[in-house]
Amino acid sequence: MPIRQITVYGEPVLHQRAAEVTEFNDELRQLVADMHTTMDAANGVGLAAPQIGIGLRIFTYIYADQDSAPERGVLINPVLTLSKVSQASPDPDEDAEGCLSVPALNYPLKRADYAKVEAVDEFGKPVSFEATGWFARILQHEFDHLDGFLYVDKLTPRWDKRWLKAKKALGWGVPGNTWLPGTDEDPFGH
Repeated sequence: MPIRQITVYGEPVLHQRAAEVTEFNDELRQLVADMHTTMDAANGVGLAAPQIGIGLRIFTYIYADQDSAPERGVLINPVLTLSKVSQASPDPDEDAEGCLSVPALNYPLKRADYAKVEAVDEFGKPVSFEATGWFARILQHEFDHLDGFLYVDKLTPRWDKRWLKAKKALGWGVPGNTWLPGTDEDPFGH
């Protein structure tokens, strides 16, 4: 399973809605395997297909302490049902998120505490489970990628200012920036 390049904020595929998966074949299963390998090499807890330049509604995840869901999996053409999101200010420690497509940075963002997901796996078999807490956050974060949003697109004004400064300093917001897990320096210091 090859490790894929991870696209960085500004790559067009990250900023548009991904297409539904319609064919469940060996090519799709190979893509899913590559996504798991890439996610593991990047020390990520989730990876959406747009993050490796593929505009399809697929994401992988790994998270050990969740409710009744498998510890590791793939969700294809997912639908999320969420609880309400608190309107309180995000806590910089409790609500901080990072993203493989916004490497080395993290900012706080409020998310729903509960998510129910309905999807299919790489064989087209139904997958359904509920998640709470951090696992619900992971699902929302990856699902946003499928709709063309990164978590930094949803920051409150206070944190958005900091993000815009960092984006400018790093030269992001244009196509062509990528990093390769396992080869390039780990931007998160794992």
